[in-house]
Amino acid sequence: MQSPESSTSWVIPPDLQTARSSLLTALLAAQSLRVTSTMRAWIFFVLCLAGRALAAPQQQEALPDEAEVVEEPVAEITEEPVGANPVQVEVGEFDEPAEETEEVVAENPCQNHHCKHGKICELDENNSPMCVCQDPTSCPAPVGEFEKVCSNDNKTFDSSCHFFATKCTLEGTKKGHKLHLDYIGPCKYIAPCLDSELSEFPLRMRDWLKNVLVTLYERDEDNNLLTEKQKLKVKKIHENEKRLEAGDHPVELLARDFEKNYQMYIFPVHWQFGQLDQHPIDGYLSHTELAPLRAPLIPMEHCTTRFFEACDLDNDKYIALDEWAGCFGIKDQDIDKDLVI
Repeated sequence: MQSPESSTSWVIPPDLQTARSSLLTALLAAQSLRVTSTMRAWIFFVLCLAGRALAAPQQQEALPDEAEVVEEPVAEITEEPVGANPVQVEVGEFDEPAEETEEVVAENPCQNHHCKHGKICELDENNSPMCVCQDPTSCPAPVGEFEKVCSNDNKTFDSSCHFFATKCTLEGTKKGHKLHLDYIGPCKYIAPCLDSELSEFPLRMRDWLKNVLVTLYERDEDNNLLTEKQKLKVKKIHENEKRLEAGDHPVELLARDFEKNYQMYIFPVHWQFGQLDQHPIDGYLSHTELAPLRAPLIPMEHCTTRFFEACDLDNDKYIALDEWAGCFGIKDQDIDKDLVI
């Protein structure tokens, strides 16, 4: 089942809609999975910071509208709105109106040239854009502890920028190939996951995925969290009177609900796979694609890593749809790639 993808670096989905869903998903995990109030506050700050950065609109410079100048003893100038910029520039506010000329600004070749995390765009001798490793010392100073991240070699970095810039300098080496971002927050002791705890983890995860989808459906006033096809699927779950409401339920109740209302859990499991399978969309989840789900959960759910490792049945470093669905108890006959909307 080897996927053509070979990179192990962690890339956050660039699409804003996907990013918003991923952020809301991880935030709801802090409510639905067993976490302390301190940890909820911590993950809230982390995700709000990421959400604000992802959602920040690009500002555009407003240009003045052309206005007709009438040579009258008293010139009347009609004010018209100029773009959406609150700082308006009006013709006629200067003593001597000058003829308008269109300023030609040379386009920066790096403007639309995308570089992956840890690299920045520079121009070569032919004025062509190229990606080079970012100097870790050029990364912004961290605001607080919540910006720190922990790598899989148990080293704390001041921010994700510092981590990816450092990883870039190791590109082409064995150490660089193995190095990846493990979780959000400074490195700490993660207790080993016991077999009994591992069996409970998918019970909470299944219930959580269902509740996340229902919450997205309830909050999707602007139709930008779920597609129409997804909303039709979730509507059936939302209106089902037998649906178990969100809460801190004992695992025995979660197990019984899965057995009684099995059909409610099929689509949420497929939906989450589709949300993660983005870079590229190939029917496999790499470590990179799992990161937006794993990284916020590991500090709160110590069985996260072991669970996803167990899902990779053939140990090829990728989780296929059938492996993913099987991890959550979905029967073979109910695994359907067409449900990955």
